[in-house]
Amino acid sequence: MGQSIEEINKEKLVEIKKKEHFKKLLEEKNNEKYNLIDFLHEVQNIYGHLSRDIQITIAEEMGLPLSQIHSVVSFYSLFTTTPKGKYTIEVCMGTACYVRGSKDILDKLSKELDIEPGQTTEDKKFTLEGTRCIGACGMAPVVVINGDVYGRIDVDDLPEILAKYE
Repeated sequence: MGQSIEEINKEKLVEIKKKEHFKKLLEEKNNEKYNLIDFLHEVQNIYGHLSRDIQITIAEEMGLPLSQIHSVVSFYSLFTTTPKGKYTIEVCMGTACYVRGSKDILDKLSKELDIEPGQTTEDKKFTLEGTRCIGACGMAPVVVINGDVYGRIDVDDLPEILAKYE
């Protein structure tokens, strides 16, 4: 079923606001010394990601080589080049979590959401990621959803946890 006119107009309005916010941000940065990482983070907060097209625009507008922008974006795990879901589910894959079943949790989430780690659901609701140790080893295994930490969980806990984000 296609989108209604209201939904299409709402999406266009959101895009216009994003572009206006981006232009304002560029003007502010062009009038002062800037930290490229902070600037890219602010732009990612506007668009939700830093696609190649966005990186090209930033490079052109700031008079920087695309390679400089891309090297920063690809180096830091803070940045993503693909859109993320409304909720990012991070399954800790550190040693303590792994030996206590985080791989089974990641596999179950992957099956439930019908996506692989690093992917986003079609409805843009969830992004699933396996992540390095988050430093909560005493609570292993640990899952973090948009900053909400769930510890000492097993696969049977997942339906109840996911239901909170439906």
